[in-house]
Amino acid sequence: MIEVEYHSDLKEVQSDPALAALLGGEAGTAPFDRLDWWQALADHCAMEPLLVVARKGSMRAVLPLRRANGRLEALANWYTFRTRPVITPGADAAALLSAIARDLAARSHRVVFSGVPDEDGSLALLQSAFAASGWRIDCEPCDTNHVLELAGRSYGEYLAMRPGKVRTTLRRKAAKVEVEVLRHFDADVWADYETIYQSSWKPAEGSPAFLRAFAEAEGAAGRLRLAIARAPGEGGPRAVAAQMWTVEGNTAFIHKLAHMEDARELSPGTTLSAALFEHVIDIDRVAIVDFGTGDDPYKRDWMEQVRTRYRLDMLRPRHPRSWPVLVRRMLSRLARRANHG
Repeated sequence: MIEVEYHSDLKEVQSDPALAALLGGEAGTAPFDRLDWWQALADHCAMEPLLVVARKGSMRAVLPLRRANGRLEALANWYTFRTRPVITPGADAAALLSAIARDLAARSHRVVFSGVPDEDGSLALLQSAFAASGWRIDCEPCDTNHVLELAGRSYGEYLAMRPGKVRTTLRRKAAKVEVEVLRHFDADVWADYETIYQSSWKPAEGSPAFLRAFAEAEGAAGRLRLAIARAPGEGGPRAVAAQMWTVEGNTAFIHKLAHMEDARELSPGTTLSAALFEHVIDIDRVAIVDFGTGDDPYKRDWMEQVRTRYRLDMLRPRHPRSWPVLVRRMLSRLARRANHG
């Protein structure tokens, strides 16, 4: 017998040892699968969480959702690299997710789950579970994820395979800045990061409080890699580039990077990236580097594989609130057929 329950208060999860262990990061996978990530989204990003949990014996499956826009959506935001169900290793994932899909049918007419990966089977699992329960599913690519699989290479071997322009830049510019890589949170360095970010080409930070809280927690856990590049200035060295990475399991995650626009000629971002790649490859011995979402051209200089992220828009066909969307989908399909006919 599979039971399905719902948690709006994420602290309730701690009362279930199996669930707390699953969402506590013990498996060493990614920050986006952890309860503390979701709690920070609730605390700092004004989200209304709803964890849907299926349980059978010691097995658990969790679908992290939130209430938004009159429907249920993935519990995620712009800081989240990907969203997926979190399932106890060895559990009957199909049965647990099917139970969630059936139960959700009585609670919502629409579930939108964006940022779903395909390479780990999450996309197929969700599509199968919801389709079997009568949901109408629209699936489309929504983002790209650039990654590097090292396959045992050292940093030197990896660097030798970078584009010539990267290696040339490092030869000419690396000595012009001083680089520091920290494995703990430092308030002064973080202040430098925030100053650099505000003066960079990047858009305004979505939630500075969320990001700082995450960096502090990752620093306390030993997973943070916070790096700063400094260049000579009239009053002494000044911070001109900063990056925030984390390392978990066998993966390094590149969360944030920025450099001062007036220091662009020094290429401090390239030098800082190289220092962090060297650190996570030769010291942390990671197998994968994940550059998050977005198809920025500079990511291709460092990454070698591209993975697609998908958006699943799932509707209950008999619910009146679903009908306008279903009609628009039908008209869109007919228009595409006509254009290709």
